[in-house]
Amino acid sequence: MTNLKSILIEEINLKGPMPLSHYIQKCLFHPIYGYYMKETVFGTGGDFTTAPEVSQMFGELLAMSILQAWMDQGSPSKIILAELGPGRGTLMADVLRTLKNHPEFLNATEIHLIEASQNLKLKQKKALSGYKIFWHNEFPCFDGKHLFLIANEFFDALPIEQFLRKGNNFFRRTVQLVDNELTYGLEKKPTKNSFLNNRLTDTSDGDFVELNMTAAQLSRSIGTHINKFGGLAIVIDYGDWHSLGDTLQAVKSHKYCDIFISPGKVDITAHVDFEILATSSGCAFSKLTTQGVLLERLGITHRAKKLAKNLSGKDLENHIAAHRRLTHPEEMGSLFKALSLFPKHAPCPPGFEQ
Repeated sequence: MTNLKSILIEEINLKGPMPLSHYIQKCLFHPIYGYYMKETVFGTGGDFTTAPEVSQMFGELLAMSILQAWMDQGSPSKIILAELGPGRGTLMADVLRTLKNHPEFLNATEIHLIEASQNLKLKQKKALSGYKIFWHNEFPCFDGKHLFLIANEFFDALPIEQFLRKGNNFFRRTVQLVDNELTYGLEKKPTKNSFLNNRLTDTSDGDFVELNMTAAQLSRSIGTHINKFGGLAIVIDYGDWHSLGDTLQAVKSHKYCDIFISPGKVDITAHVDFEILATSSGCAFSKLTTQGVLLERLGITHRAKKLAKNLSGKDLENHIAAHRRLTHPEEMGSLFKALSLFPKHAPCPPGFEQ
């Protein structure tokens, strides 16, 4: 039994069943035993691999989209370049390396990272040595400046609620104890809110609906700022325009497992409902596109061929495999989706369609 499991069992014994979102929050972000507080979660030695860990091309192309959006909005002289959940800092390092060729952009830029894990902050500091970085534990107030923000595989880790439809009512899922073991429960009284009421038309009895109100509130904060001051947000994650069904999953060492097996030792995620992110933002938003299509529109094949000219042997094989992994429909290309948020008066960012 993990230390965190003992804490969770004690809390349920004391207070009764807990909301699923509370359980996920504790498992991922407990200050001592939370999953993201540990040393290794990314890459081949961790539990999962993100696109920036696959190839530098991912960050390079996002950098060029941001650069063009900045120019399309008049090349403002004071801007914020920010990332939500920067992991080991790999993506931001690739973005900044690319933008070194455009000093007029970097000279206007403050770099801000939103990160809750002290261990990951140390890794980011190492990866981004040479740059002045501002860190925040949560999304701050950036009043007065254009905000250009990246969120890659961030929203999938925010705690969700699940609701089971019974008749015309939705009942919230909980975490309870059976024989002193963690398992799912269900509230006895139905939950009423507008999001759930809207789902009566496209769900049936026995369906699960997932809501991430934390994500909706954060998207609203981001969108409000972008509408008022300008900028752009690029969100890339796995999910779809509309959530349906139970998508909650746990991963350890690149393999799926039960979310109750080892609290604090496994990654817990759920598919992102991009409709909630888009409509909650209050600003203009693009059509949802796949990661593969986005990267192809931004020129990944051309970039891959250029890099390949200087490679041979195993390095070339790995490079070709990375290109395929990022873009092919049977790999990350279709699983991951991309959404952009931008001011209502601004053009749609490069790589996206409105």
